[in-house]
Amino acid sequence: MEPKMLLLTKQLKGVREIIVSRRKRKDFEVVTEEWLKYKKNTVKKSTYYNYSYSVAKYLYPSFAGKNITKIKNYNNFIEELSDTLSPKTVRDIVTKLKEIINFYEEEHNTKLNIKKMSLPKMNKKEIQILSNKEKQKLEKYNTENIFNKRDNGKIKKLEKYCIEQNSLKSLGILICLNTGLRVGEVCALRWENVDFETRRIHVEKTIERIYSKEENKTIVIIDTPKSITSVRTIPINSKLYNILKQIRGKSKKTDFVLTGSSEHYVEPRNYQYHFKEILKRNKVKKYKFHTLRHTFATNCIEAGMDIKSLSEILGHADVSITLNIYVHSSDKAKRKYLEKI
Repeated sequence: MEPKMLLLTKQLKGVREIIVSRRKRKDFEVVTEEWLKYKKNTVKKSTYYNYSYSVAKYLYPSFAGKNITKIKNYNNFIEELSDTLSPKTVRDIVTKLKEIINFYEEEHNTKLNIKKMSLPKMNKKEIQILSNKEKQKLEKYNTENIFNKRDNGKIKKLEKYCIEQNSLKSLGILICLNTGLRVGEVCALRWENVDFETRRIHVEKTIERIYSKEENKTIVIIDTPKSITSVRTIPINSKLYNILKQIRGKSKKTDFVLTGSSEHYVEPRNYQYHFKEILKRNKVKKYKFHTLRHTFATNCIEAGMDIKSLSEILGHADVSITLNIYVHSSDKAKRKYLEKI
């Protein structure tokens, strides 16, 4: 055999040995890296980045370098997480941990002897919604921020193609109050997603800031929403339709609704700051931006909308999610009906 060929054969043998060695290794980190590679090809980019972040921040500090088959009890780890993190966050991390363990078991056709994991209980929190007075305040302020008022009190439309950025940002709050869009979804909304003929909004994208393991920093991505059911169509009520129709103007179809530009968007984090400022100006107590979505959903239930329709509008993966979050919100309506008996 020629020297060059002999050298190449040895190199290939060495590579094979390394690969076999890594496969035989049972280090938690090696198993997790293989799991991440598998996940990268099966989940959304944002989901993959979320997995990578959880692994690097929570799992590696505790388990990197350890033999996955020798770890019999994860409950001390779970207890430590529970001291500083919410039950939901802990459950999300443990779900990823279980997936890694299941991945190893399937790859090696084995069953690890692990003590049952004790998960923290989820305390069902009562959702916050805007009162009617607070909702009216926000609607009034944001409508006036989109339109100028004449001295006689009539609303004058701003020049359609010269609307200030702040005014367009105010439009986003009105959209969320009337459609239940998530903050990332309204930030990603373009005029091509607003169908004036059928009076519908098509939700196809969301903007997220996520941690990139490869770049070791957070990055902003525009991707499909969180689930298949989040890609949806939402009817536009007359109030919102009239506002959208008036300010659409000469904006291009590819322009983002909140900026009037096809290149520049509003990042969700910045939009939430804007929302807080508007609450402060209107002397409305502090709320999270998601409160707009809760307010919309609760108003729909109290108006008599059936749960299935609401679930589809909100983009929930299952009707049970809508029921679990909002079913208690109709107590007011129930009492109203019971008083009539």
